[in-house]
Amino acid sequence: MKNLLSQVRNSQRFNLLALFFPFMYAQLVLLRAGNAAGRGYLSDARQELVYGFLQAAVILGFLLHAGFRPRPASGRARDAVSLCALGLCAAGGLTLLFLSPASLFCLIVTGVTVFLLGWVGGAVYLRLSVLFRSAKHAGLQLGGAYAAAVALQFVTQLRWNVLPAVAVCLLSAFACLAVCLTGSSLPEAAAPGPAKPPVPRSRLFSVTAITAALLLFTVYYTGYIHHLQIASGYGAYNVYSWPRLLMIPVVLLFGRLGEIRDGRLLPVGTLCVALAAFLNTVLAGRETYLLNMCLYYVALAGVVTYYHVVFLRLAPQTKRPALWACMGRLTDSAVVVFSLTCRFSRLPQAAVLAVDVSLLALVIVLMAYSGDLSPKPSAPPAPPPAPPVRADPFPILQARFGITPAEMNVLRELVLTEDKQEVIAARLNISVSTMRHHITSIYRKTDVQSRAGLCKLAVSCET
Repeated sequence: MKNLLSQVRNSQRFNLLALFFPFMYAQLVLLRAGNAAGRGYLSDARQELVYGFLQAAVILGFLLHAGFRPRPASGRARDAVSLCALGLCAAGGLTLLFLSPASLFCLIVTGVTVFLLGWVGGAVYLRLSVLFRSAKHAGLQLGGAYAAAVALQFVTQLRWNVLPAVAVCLLSAFACLAVCLTGSSLPEAAAPGPAKPPVPRSRLFSVTAITAALLLFTVYYTGYIHHLQIASGYGAYNVYSWPRLLMIPVVLLFGRLGEIRDGRLLPVGTLCVALAAFLNTVLAGRETYLLNMCLYYVALAGVVTYYHVVFLRLAPQTKRPALWACMGRLTDSAVVVFSLTCRFSRLPQAAVLAVDVSLLALVIVLMAYSGDLSPKPSAPPAPPPAPPVRADPFPILQARFGITPAEMNVLRELVLTEDKQEVIAARLNISVSTMRHHITSIYRKTDVQSRAGLCKLAVSCET
């Protein structure tokens, strides 16, 4: 069994899939179940804020992990903290599935559980950033893991909603995470390969701003889609119906785009689906409701894949990889909290249209500024010309004029120093008469009559 676990941990391909798939499934299930916390206990107005509260708790978990992670002195201490958070999160998640939502206790359990989920997510994203650089077809594997999580959640929780089956899948997901988050096979050092220069702060901030703008553009439909449903009279479908499955082919496609030309096609593809989703702003009515749903999920899947691939690729080249590896997920939660606080989904249609146009214009400007709209990476600046290599003149002089090794020692001193003959003789541990004999022989062989002439002869041999 130990050998099997060791092989599992040392398999980079398995670790990338086995880390991201169970974590995404646990996240989808717990946030979906936690969204019902307080129903029947809180008023309708406060119930709408529960999801924002959950996202704030997730943000706190991610941030505390990013700040705490470098401090433990040993790997065992880090593993112990991760396993403790993982175990408590699993216990809270299983309790949440079978707990009545109409109580204050359910709200407390939900808040603690999603906070621990954020902590565990920080450990997962940090390890994913290490594996992402060296794993084969990392983008496609990441998309496959996300697609599998969406499919499994749809079947077990949204389609059938059989709580025992959901509990078994959730417990299995946490067990898989426990295997991959322990042991020394997942170092936090940079993956093997050629060293890359650190990412400039301007690049990190531009990617964060692009992610926030795209998420704000798409997250508004989470609330607005309900208004479309009411206006169209199409009560048979909601945001958790079958169009959600469109995320599966989209994340696979965009995961693959993240591998082509070092991910240069991914930002362009993400912008294209955002522009297609812009139709949601002007399409309303019963006949277009399903189209609205499809456009929403296509755009959401593209944006989620974009920020996962970009930040996981950039994180190892930053000073705070624990923070930047999960920055896309942090930005996602922050945008949800912002949109719920500002009630963006309830703005008039004209205001929504103006906001969406502004956000898309901002994304285009930022992508153009950072070079994301170019399918080819910009050429690196040419290195400064190397200084001309100057040849060592003394071997040339020795070969050309037949100077002996003893004479060569004297010649070096005459050319490279300004010391008197007595000082040079003492340094070479020879007598002054021997020194003068060598000088006479050097003058005769080189046909030079002075020390200055020897210096000029040496300089001429350097070029």
